[in-house]
Amino acid sequence: MKNVLVVLVSVALCCMGELHGQINIGDRLEQKAKERLDRKVDRTMDRGLDKAEEGVDKGARGATQGKKGSSAPAGDGDSPAEDAPASGGNPGGGANSAPATLKAYSKFDFVPGERIIAFEDFSQDAIGDFPAKWNTNSAGEVVTISGREGRYLKLSGAGIFYPEFLGEIPDNATLEFNAAVMDEYSFYCGGITLHFIPDAANLLRFENEARVSVSIGPQDASGSRGHTGVIVHAKDGSMIMSNERSQSGFVHRNIAPFARISVWRQKNRLRVYINEEKVWDLPRAFQEGVKYRMVVESGSCGESVTYMGDLRVAAGAPDTRNKLISEGKLVTRGILFDSGSDRIKPESYGTLKDIAATLSENAGVRVRIIGHTDSDGDAAKNLELSKRRAASVKEALTKEFGIDAGRMETDGKGQSDPAGPNDSPQGKANNRRVEFVKL
Repeated sequence: MKNVLVVLVSVALCCMGELHGQINIGDRLEQKAKERLDRKVDRTMDRGLDKAEEGVDKGARGATQGKKGSSAPAGDGDSPAEDAPASGGNPGGGANSAPATLKAYSKFDFVPGERIIAFEDFSQDAIGDFPAKWNTNSAGEVVTISGREGRYLKLSGAGIFYPEFLGEIPDNATLEFNAAVMDEYSFYCGGITLHFIPDAANLLRFENEARVSVSIGPQDASGSRGHTGVIVHAKDGSMIMSNERSQSGFVHRNIAPFARISVWRQKNRLRVYINEEKVWDLPRAFQEGVKYRMVVESGSCGESVTYMGDLRVAAGAPDTRNKLISEGKLVTRGILFDSGSDRIKPESYGTLKDIAATLSENAGVRVRIIGHTDSDGDAAKNLELSKRRAASVKEALTKEFGIDAGRMETDGKGQSDPAGPNDSPQGKANNRRVEFVKL
């Protein structure tokens, strides 16, 4: 037993990243190693007794072993909504829990930027390949996950992954992506860390200067909760702040294996959300005069693997009141729907709440809500879908926020009035939008 503990302690120290290196481990590490051994025995027994859990495990693993050349996901007008939970996550629920609802996000104040500057759904990459628009010093592949729409990048092993197509992060910008874990996870192995680093830095090997790092781990050493941490460095490399806390919205496959991560930069301010929970709100995280880029670090070790998908980066601070009331037209890409469906995703709550507040403060204003789709799929189906989506927005504003239905009328234009070309995932994402026109 003693020799096994020595090995576990050595592995743990090697796997822990800089963020976890800030923790005073001392005797706690040996104690936790013992706990991990106990849990391993428990898990072995559970697997023999709990057939349902075994089925979930095998199904999830098998679904990631796709073949090259698989067809891309269907577009706006092609496929009905899947029965799986919406990609906004499954906060607090098990693998088979019902999808999160708008009501669950009632305290969610995240509002995406008004213009999408980068979008990655891996639809242009073959299953099994490393995505063409990314780089890494490790390994990864594009996969699908059983019961989930879309594709994911499997971060295979510890390393740095960065999207080459994503340039400087603007002063006012939002970043969102889905995260998933399909295996048991350890605090010592890290999870996902987002690093915002100077544009001039080596993106695969960078130093501490002016760096903002946010870690998100799905399970801590006690095995019951996830964790998140933050480190901020000044321009001279000195550490300004370091903190860590537990979180329950993203744990492991049997509790909450999927999460929607949302990051909001407003000049110096940084806000981070895991599903509907705001976990960080730092007023002075980003340094003046620094041009930041973003890379992803995976702390995976052993069989623990993290997945990420549906990356959306948008620029510009939403100006709902001025756009709708003064200019007479508001265009938002922050109201999201399940693929091929009029079901609103719960992470749209912040945008809907912002629009509802403007309508409540201007009780005499009437609006027409117009839905738009991209060009994927049949034009006639997309037209019908866009109309149903506009109707869903009206219904949500009425039921969730008390806006008089008589003040709103709806319409849809399908793919007939694109905001730009439909020749890239980013272009299609910009064309999937909802317009509010003042009457």
